[in-house]
Amino acid sequence: MANHKSSLKRIRQTENRRLHNRFYARAMRSAVRSFRALTDKNEAESKLSEMYKTIDRVAKRGIIHRNKAANLKSKLAHFTAKLA
Repeated sequence: MANHKSSLKRIRQTENRRLHNRFYARAMRSAVRSFRALTDKNEAESKLSEMYKTIDRVAKRGIIHRNKAANLKSKLAHFTAKLA
């Protein structure tokens, strides 16, 4: 266990940030999962920009890497294009 005041504060801050980041990461992953469950191309195309916004927001906050965000957006665009 930490003895210094600054270490105790750092532990508290780290835990709060971890929970905050976990919330946004889970929300993004759930949104991606629900998007991939879509079967209608028109609906997918209309929700694609919303998904981009969600992914970019998470990447901007540093929760996921910007390259991972780019890969996700690319895969979702490919998924949308393949829908019948």
